Amino acid sequence: MCRTRRIKCDETKPTCNQCAKSRRQCPGYKDEFDLVFRNETQATERRAKKANKKAMSQKHKQEEKDGFRSPSEIGALRSPDGSLKSPTDAFLANLKIPLEQQATCHFMSNFVLVPRQGSTRGFLDFLIPLMKAETTDTHLKHAFNACALAHLDNRVHSGDDQVKDKALAEYTKALHSTNQALRDPEGQKQDGTLAAVLLLGLFEVCRQDALGTELISILRVEANITAKQMGMLAWGSHTEGAIQIVKQRGRKQLRTKTGLLLFIAVRTQMIIHTLSTGKAPIMGVEWWLADAVKDEEAARCQRLNIKTSELRAEVTRLMTSVARTPENIELMLDLIRRAQVVDQECVNWSKNLPEHWQYKTVAWEDNVPNGDYSKAEVFPGRVDVYTDFWIASVWNLVRVNRICLASVIVRCAAWACSPVDYRTTPEYATAARTVVDNTIDIIASVPYHLGWHLKRKDQLVAKNPSLSGFACGDDEDLSMKGLAGYFLTWPLACLVGQDYTTDSQRAWMIGRLEFIGDHGGVKYAHILAQLQVRIPSMLIRRDGLLASPYPMAHNFEKLLSARYGPPTAGYSMNPFQQREAMQKEYIEQKKQELMNKALAGGNQQTNWVASKWLSMSI
Repeated sequence: MCRTRRIKCDETKPTCNQCAKSRRQCPGYKDEFDLVFRNETQATERRAKKANKKAMSQKHKQEEKDGFRSPSEIGALRSPDGSLKSPTDAFLANLKIPLEQQATCHFMSNFVLVPRQGSTRGFLDFLIPLMKAETTDTHLKHAFNACALAHLDNRVHSGDDQVKDKALAEYTKALHSTNQALRDPEGQKQDGTLAAVLLLGLFEVCRQDALGTELISILRVEANITAKQMGMLAWGSHTEGAIQIVKQRGRKQLRTKTGLLLFIAVRTQMIIHTLSTGKAPIMGVEWWLADAVKDEEAARCQRLNIKTSELRAEVTRLMTSVARTPENIELMLDLIRRAQVVDQECVNWSKNLPEHWQYKTVAWEDNVPNGDYSKAEVFPGRVDVYTDFWIASVWNLVRVNRICLASVIVRCAAWACSPVDYRTTPEYATAARTVVDNTIDIIASVPYHLGWHLKRKDQLVAKNPSLSGFACGDDEDLSMKGLAGYFLTWPLACLVGQDYTTDSQRAWMIGRLEFIGDHGGVKYAHILAQLQVRIPSMLIRRDGLLASPYPMAHNFEKLLSARYGPPTAGYSMNPFQQREAMQKEYIEQKKQELMNKALAGGNQQTNWVASKWLSMSI
């Protein structure tokens, strides 16, 4: 108000004396989050960036024409396909400023999302006050530098070992100093320590490329690796460490703005970790939600996510520990009903959202260039846009939640109806429709995440003001944001492994994961693109083998490796041999039926040809 009136403000809080004397309502001061990395006005920012881009473009053309750059320098500005990189990457490659400063700005413009309105949340926005503090923890600085350098190297494709070496050196220092802080009873409760642990997990996501090739080769040899082991190989260990720190910090951490943001960030990571590994979340729903709500709609979503995690963990525990009795079958039917209730709550959540949470369909794509789904930006069908990256991620988390609930329901139905084929049950039919519908919804959100709407020049896609913006850089930059790819990895990986996903959908999703790994700098996406699982059929097979009264339930891995091993005590054949014998008998029966049908009414020569053809084909 004082700035508007062009008078000096005495900055008294909560109401300045100038407004009090003139009996005006003092609007207060901007939040410190809004003051970081922002120009005075958006108009000034746009004008400056446009002028800068134009000048840099002219400079690049002139220098290339004059042969000013060496071939290696020109190559650094191009993507692997030969096209020029985004203006942001080209700008960073040409600036003669310290590497660490380039990395900091790059990371802030790709991962730190700052809310512009009080009703929305950001991502990693707790880093701004922590990094601004004069007494920033050493381990937090090292962890931040490791993430920033790693992602800069991934995006710019510099090929410079110096950047990789610096990133790994910072990561090593961060691990060492963080471990020292965790040994200190007071140091382990500091905001900087928890933030450093979260960043260490993010580093693992960005730097999984080298590990990925080795890991995939191991997976192909060791077929019995578990989901828990997979999680521990990536960011799972850091996530579990962050959960333990939050537990130690107690409710006191919720009294500060930064403490609340850190708590919510860990809660989100905990949900994804428990859903992906099938482990029960520590503490209960109320412990994670009480006094820790920054956005009502998102909090209701996370309540449903935690309920689903608990249900899934309970089902897995029961499948491996209870005998198939009438009482336990009724217990499984009760779990089905509970899962259906949570699923209905998810549906109700989506129907009762405020307007700014709603998405809208802006286009319909019919063609796939060259028929190659793996290279297509958009899968045939609708394209949706959202008001915010973070809101889009919450929507997809709800959709993944419903897919997990469908898997729980089908597993319980298969256990209860065995040996009848579970695919004949009404629960399976309902689950299939649920998964197919939510798959379409997630696919429709992918182009928005990857910046497709920003490149449209036909004005079909309205440029709506976003409810949040990145802490640095130009929000209208056409290059893909690293955070958008990070948000997509878990939903796409979940869909790729579903039984109900079509071959064309799976090829397109794998292509998008590869794109995120190559161009988004989230290298963990390469690993997720190569995992070959099918849900829920693989889980149902495991449940059937583990459930009593099958033998050797205590050692699932050994049972898998005993495909041609000797039968167990009391059985003439082991379970795999029994299954194969039943399948062989079924095939022989069907073959005979088809041959009888084909031979009926034909002459001798026709019968001979039909008999030979069927015997070779079946």
